[in-house]
Amino acid sequence: QVRLVESGGGLVQAGGSLRLSCAASGSISSINAMNWYRQAPGKQRGLIAGITSAGVTNYADSVKGRFAISRDNAKNTVYLQMNSLKPEDTAVYYCNAETYIGARVYYFWGQGTQVTVSS
Repeated sequence: QVRLVESGGGLVQAGGSLRLSCAASGSISSINAMNWYRQAPGKQRGLIAGITSAGVTNYADSVKGRFAISRDNAKNTVYLQMNSLKPEDTAVYYCNAETYIGARVYYFWGQGTQVTVSS
């Protein structure tokens, strides 16, 4: 079992920055990758950034060049630095952990944190 707690959301003006944090606890050693998803009102939840245990990152085209995912293994925390924010970035942001237990994959989710970008 992995528990994830997000923080750092809030209200920011367009062009501003925010940094989201996701603190993991529990079966940390089973985590293969950590991801950030977001869900805007009326839209499906979608992957925007991920980082593997080896530090390999990937980004959705919509955030590439503006967002950066990183991890602090000593703190069991993953960050999402969001720069040059746009109103269309407004959404609930969720942290996700991809874990392997034996041959099976399990996904755990945080409770989400609201990000609102005003124009």
